[in-house]
Amino acid sequence: MSLFALMSVSASGMSAQRARAEVLAENLANADTTRTPEGGPYRRKDVVFRPAPAGTAYGKPFGAVFDQELNANLEGVEVAEVITDEREPEKRYIPGHPDADAAGYVAFPRVNPAEDMVDLMGASRAFQANVTAMISVKEMVQRSIDLLR
Repeated sequence: MSLFALMSVSASGMSAQRARAEVLAENLANADTTRTPEGGPYRRKDVVFRPAPAGTAYGKPFGAVFDQELNANLEGVEVAEVITDEREPEKRYIPGHPDADAAGYVAFPRVNPAEDMVDLMGASRAFQANVTAMISVKEMVQRSIDLLR
């Protein structure tokens, strides 16, 4: 397995976790948004991942030199889709609110800030784990180069 291919796997993980963190930050920012351009309250979003081939620009040239496919079964991760929560919004009784209905209830998004903060911490740690893996691969490449001197 190519060390460069391993860096590609970590890069795909970092990209996926960055996308997840952006969606979670959007959820937190809109936790109290009762009116959107589409109408109604903000709808919570979530990211779905799927496995993806981890391609690297170095795989084919090195594979040709060594007469083998270096990235045959190597998989990374990518964002498959961003799904929107379609559940009914949470209703709160606030009669003086500008978005209140005739009965005085306001529709709020179903965003749990504590849950999204925990998910955001998980995305941050997964991103950092991929950075650590890339640093380890970089050190292995550097040691290989030092051995060849």
